[in-house]
Amino acid sequence: MVKALDNFDAFLWGLPLIIVLLGTHLFCTIRTGFIQKHTFKGIKLSVTPDPDGEGEVSQFGALTTALAATIGTGNIIGVATAVASGGPGAVFWMWMTGVLGIATKYMETAMSVKYREQTEDGRMIGGAFTALERGLHAKWLGVLFALFGAIAAFGIGCMTQANSISTALKQNFGLPEWVAGILVAVFTAIVIIGGVKSITMVTEKLVPFMAAFYVIGSIWVMIMNGHFVGEALVLIIKSAFSVQAGAGGLFGYSVAVALRYGCARGLFSNESGMGSAPIVAASAKTRNPVRQSLVSMTGTFWDTVVICLLTGLTLVSSALAHHEFIEAGSNTDTTVLTFHAFGLIPVVGRPIIALSLALFAFSTILGWSYYGERCAEYLCGPKIIMPYKIAFVVLSFVGCVIALNTVWTIADILNGLMVIPNVIGVWLLSGHLMDDVHKYVHNIDEVDPTPIPVVHKQIADL
Repeated sequence: MVKALDNFDAFLWGLPLIIVLLGTHLFCTIRTGFIQKHTFKGIKLSVTPDPDGEGEVSQFGALTTALAATIGTGNIIGVATAVASGGPGAVFWMWMTGVLGIATKYMETAMSVKYREQTEDGRMIGGAFTALERGLHAKWLGVLFALFGAIAAFGIGCMTQANSISTALKQNFGLPEWVAGILVAVFTAIVIIGGVKSITMVTEKLVPFMAAFYVIGSIWVMIMNGHFVGEALVLIIKSAFSVQAGAGGLFGYSVAVALRYGCARGLFSNESGMGSAPIVAASAKTRNPVRQSLVSMTGTFWDTVVICLLTGLTLVSSALAHHEFIEAGSNTDTTVLTFHAFGLIPVVGRPIIALSLALFAFSTILGWSYYGERCAEYLCGPKIIMPYKIAFVVLSFVGCVIALNTVWTIADILNGLMVIPNVIGVWLLSGHLMDDVHKYVHNIDEVDPTPIPVVHKQIADL
């Protein structure tokens, strides 16, 4: 069974999802008239309060919560995996998936906000599930998405992240797994029990700090690598299109391999098309769907276009400057590659990367706790919220102390399955979403008069 799961996971996250997601990215880019040109407008809006909008949390709070879930170990270890498996050219293709994925993140967020609902106690709930139900009248697809999301959150957003934290803390600070487990569980409980407002209050402070902390460390490494940074950038671009880019080791991969691993890891890292980030975007205070969608799409920009690119430049420049730790045909653990690169910083290098891994993983736990909770609420009604949170806290401890290979695989598969109903919604509702683009993108302060329906959900029926 384990082998069958591994094979299906490799198949799903191979050519099928690359075609589906890249195809959706291209479709959304063309359909929106290259919405990416409004990225800097979105960045400005993300720090501009919108007190007239309906919602629970600020636009910035929704963005940082989405970034908390998106910026994770994939930005560090995932990039190293792409480089080790696909060569330096993989960094370029990761970057391209980020640029194109901005359009998909816009469209899926617009879909989520446009079709969001309000519970009887005033909370906002929205995502692919409400859009598929209200927009396409295909509730069964919404149920499937919510089911995949609610279960996947326990794996990819909880146990595996907790395991990354305990591993990083034990290897670098000697902290036993059970102690790390208690710490993770306690801090997770403190934050998520208070709901989305508590989560956003933490992520608004944590995400900018952890991102700046990691970026400074990356820049420090590149400064130490000196003139190899320019050479690394040239190599990344050349090897993205060259059949043979260098000699041996990391530098002898074909363009096809670079494309495969770069796209796969990039698509997994920024989650554009997965439908996860729009779940929290639906809670944002925004006066129209376009405004929040422009804000949310900047998450893909920060995650992949900025942070993954920095990681890639750090790793490749370090490989060029200190090639002795990367042998031709080496099966070196990609975690080791990353720690070697940051180990170039005297004394504090390894603690920087260890702490970055821990913070990135913890922030992912917070973001995905909300995603999973909202999916579970859609399926079972508000009575499931507290049991779901308790289970999430318990599993965050479990994840720290047990091996999780099969959990990783199952969660990975469920994440991939989330993509299918989500992109169906994006493609089939794109006409309605483009009506809003034409109406609001140049009138960003205009208020959408469409009332948000108040619903009473108990158990989702097909």
